[in-house]
Amino acid sequence: MSVPESPEESLQRVWSAVAAALAADSGGADVLALVGEVSTHLLPVDGVSISLAGGARTRETLYASDEVSDRIQRLQCSLGEGPSFEAYEGRRPVLVSDLAAHRGSRWPVFAGEIGAYPVGAVFAFPLQRGAIGIGGVDLYRGEPGWLTAEEVTTALRIVDIATLALLTLRVDAFHGEGVLRLSRERAQIHQATGMLISGLGVSAEQALARLRAHAFAVGRMVDEIADDLVSGRLVPADIEL
Repeated sequence: MSVPESPEESLQRVWSAVAAALAADSGGADVLALVGEVSTHLLPVDGVSISLAGGARTRETLYASDEVSDRIQRLQCSLGEGPSFEAYEGRRPVLVSDLAAHRGSRWPVFAGEIGAYPVGAVFAFPLQRGAIGIGGVDLYRGEPGWLTAEEVTTALRIVDIATLALLTLRVDAFHGEGVLRLSRERAQIHQATGMLISGLGVSAEQALARLRAHAFAVGRMVDEIADDLVSGRLVPADIEL
């Protein structure tokens, strides 16, 4: 009868597997999938996402373990608010054991919108090297509940592994249909922002804010509105507040 693997042994195994994959120049998505798998194995969570920061208010999701994790990231990017942004800006974990209890404060729009999905708790950890922010790891569970002190320590070890992976991987190491879709979405948002800057005479920050405000007003994601602008189904004047 085999002895169950301890959390420390699991972390060491994944650390070694990630290091080996990086040395072998494996695909970035495969490397981050190892991090995601150990997260859901060692922690009482149902999903995980890993994102790269493109600035204080932009993200590119490099890995999402499931549809709900992907939705959490897309919604935060669309609204420009949520636990991931707070963790990144504050350079500290943001642990929300009962998301429903926060619907009237902190991120009221995000909390209200995500209420349509099975998300009871969210735990956001910043990825950083010293004082420099890199991205974030977001964990969620379907039911409300805390992480214990030991589980938070384990999560921080996982964040260290994810940070190593992102610092080591080249951008072109990420491949596959999902990542290509995300790259196209990011490019479209940049292009749509440029169209608003030119068409409305606003700053880049104001253009992105208008994209987000319009997306929220019509109940859609910001990347969908960007696609409509780039394809000509919308014109900049349609986005004026």
